[in-house]
Amino acid sequence: MKERVVITAASVPSLPRGVKLRFDKARDIWVLLGPERIFNPDPIALEILKRCDGTASVTAIVDDLAATFQADREVIERDVTALLQDLADKGIMAG
Repeated sequence: MKERVVITAASVPSLPRGVKLRFDKARDIWVLLGPERIFNPDPIALEILKRCDGTASVTAIVDDLAATFQADREVIERDVTALLQDLADKGIMAG
């Protein structure tokens, strides 16, 4: 059985092999493509996913989002961690 990936503030999230974030021109939307799955991220999730490049930690992503959108850092951290953990649990995020 595969060990569960746990997303923490120190995690450096990235899309695992076989998972791609792409703009679907035909539908005019961003999609997250996984093996035999497709996700249509909402605008907030998209901003988070664009920052999951395998070099930035969750802390850095949260700091960037808080500065970019002038929003409460604690709320952003809770939302980012929850989203990334949900995707990790589905096998769509590496941490």
